[in-house]
Amino acid sequence: MAPLSLITPIEPGRTTRHGAPSRGGPARLHAVYANAACRLEAAVATSCGSQHAVNEDAHSPLGGSGRLFVVADGVGGGAMAQTASRLLVAELHEALERRPVNGERVAAAMLAADRTIAEAIARVTERPGAATVALCAPLDASAARWLVAWVGDCRVYRWSASGQLDLLTRDDTFGHLGEAPPPGGSANDPARMVGNGATTGANAAVHALGRDDLLVLCSDGVHKHLESADWCGVLGAPVPLAQRAQALVALARKRGSVDDATVLLLHRSDPDARSLRWRGSAAIPIDTERNER
Repeated sequence: MAPLSLITPIEPGRTTRHGAPSRGGPARLHAVYANAACRLEAAVATSCGSQHAVNEDAHSPLGGSGRLFVVADGVGGGAMAQTASRLLVAELHEALERRPVNGERVAAAMLAADRTIAEAIARVTERPGAATVALCAPLDASAARWLVAWVGDCRVYRWSASGQLDLLTRDDTFGHLGEAPPPGGSANDPARMVGNGATTGANAAVHALGRDDLLVLCSDGVHKHLESADWCGVLGAPVPLAQRAQALVALARKRGSVDDATVLLLHRSDPDARSLRWRGSAAIPIDTERNER
């Protein structure tokens, strides 16, 4: 029997296939998930940069189970980078959504995805393709504890209603890892990726998320161009979550980003009693003891 959902979609909004980009400017997707313990709102915005003919970022579709949220950034250029990022998002959802998530399972899923992506690309071309990625998954029914995992330089931040911004990931760049970049490369380039054998699994850590806190998953087309004050100014604005996601992408563009840019926001709050009454028994609690194993 499939595991019980942590949170049940109550306002799925518009959905697309895994990571489908919008070419008409920043895309906005939105969903709300809820159970008796919490309400989790999700919104995403993504935009194709001027350097690429297609958006090489990908992200989780919203309105699904609410058990997993992923942002991936294709590396290598062209169709192979887009293939790598989209396939990575799809493979992670396929491997992880049906079972409780922990660091070991995420690492195994990354390695399996690495092989799958490499094989898929090799059937088409000898050109390489890979992706960096950030992943967040709630570990309990109240979404108070989260597994945060990453490979490369996609990032996860936590923002609190008090205005504090915390970076929860550490970029897998050549500079941070103390490794020499290849000829023509930079110390700021990602040294770990999924799809070309440049990973041994994934970084993973467990973090707390308070009431009214936000988790932010983003590609480097966003975070390389925003300062802490930019993040706090947008995330603290009294506007809908989807509008804040779009505003972050737009601000990165204003600050000079020409790369593909993706932001996925997750807001945890108290449950909405009216929504729970409307859904009735669809608001299902999680077996938290099972989730710890």
